[in-house]
Amino acid sequence: MIKNQFLLLALTLLSTTCYSQIIFEKGYYINNENQKTTCLIKNLEWKNNPTKIEYKLSESSKIKEASIQSIKEFGIANELKYVRSKVLIDRSSENISELSYKKAPIFKEETLLLKLLVEGKANLYKYEDDNLRRFFFNKESGGIKQLVYKSYNVTNTKIGKNNTFRNQLWVNLKCSTMSMSLAENLDYKKKDLVNYFIKYNECNNTEFNAFNSSEKKDLFNLNLRAGFNSSSLTIGNSRLNVKDGEFDSNLSLRIGLEAEFIMPFNKNKWSLFAGPSFQYYKSEAVYAEQKVSIDYKSIELSLGIRHYVFLNEKSKLFFNGAFLYDISNNLVVAFESRSDLEIKSLYNFGFGMGYKYGDSYSLELRYETNRDLLGKYTFWNSQYKTVAVIFGFTVF
Repeated sequence: MIKNQFLLLALTLLSTTCYSQIIFEKGYYINNENQKTTCLIKNLEWKNNPTKIEYKLSESSKIKEASIQSIKEFGIANELKYVRSKVLIDRSSENISELSYKKAPIFKEETLLLKLLVEGKANLYKYEDDNLRRFFFNKESGGIKQLVYKSYNVTNTKIGKNNTFRNQLWVNLKCSTMSMSLAENLDYKKKDLVNYFIKYNECNNTEFNAFNSSEKKDLFNLNLRAGFNSSSLTIGNSRLNVKDGEFDSNLSLRIGLEAEFIMPFNKNKWSLFAGPSFQYYKSEAVYAEQKVSIDYKSIELSLGIRHYVFLNEKSKLFFNGAFLYDISNNLVVAFESRSDLEIKSLYNFGFGMGYKYGDSYSLELRYETNRDLLGKYTFWNSQYKTVAVIFGFTVF
């Protein structure tokens, strides 16, 4: 009954908030005829470079779609900007099992929407497609070229690095206040390259824009979490021809700590979380004409993923799923006149939904699937289920 109510509530909330997840922000796009259209663009803060966008001409107008074939450029406020370009790109894998023995990049011409990271006298672009990440550059109105970096096999046991990008930067982006060692010590990473391009533009006293470079996003939360569980337990034995023993459903307190890591893409809508919680359950039942009791205390470790749905600047809903592993010691299901059964629980899963206000306070309803406390026994079985209400406070 509890499970059905939980699923009904989840479906209701999900269906009523799908629209809230679609956030359109002020932006523009330029078409192939160089016509600039001011519009509202659905900002997904794309992890992978997009091949199309969804936009509206006004809040009340219909949603339209523009593909890479018709977009020369688009941007959202001062937050992001993408430029279409036909470039040579090397898609060589960085996975050790897929490395080749060729040091030189293998270029292929493609038309891509490149994300501008720094715009000025020298421009830095990024392209990302799942595990592939490439950076591109140009000076003023010059052609866009890839900054070359590639891992390759030197021998069966030795891996080499083609760091041509360092030489490309030093040859093309020299300035009086920048030493060669600055380029020689660069890693093929966004932070390093952005800093290099900022220094180059500053050295040339030119106006530039480093998109989001000054924005410091809080990508880590430490959450205190407390609430109560509504738990139930049944036990049975497949060799005994008696009705399963049903323990009372009880309310009990729970308290825990959670570390949450916000993923830096898709507008911070996804996060990973992990942490311990203390929980307990105490109850009695009658099984096979004798009294049975349980006093179950444990530490529950969770590892999961969470998705946020933003309602406004201060409010958001979230949905999460977690792998739960239970740690308990020297606990038993105690029988009145027979040997006790040692509790040896296995893993189970938890699914939750909730509301967070002001990045500080949260309320979650969580359903946890069956946990078999008697998993070590062949013929004994149990069903321990929990629905929890959890209050959260973000410490930092």
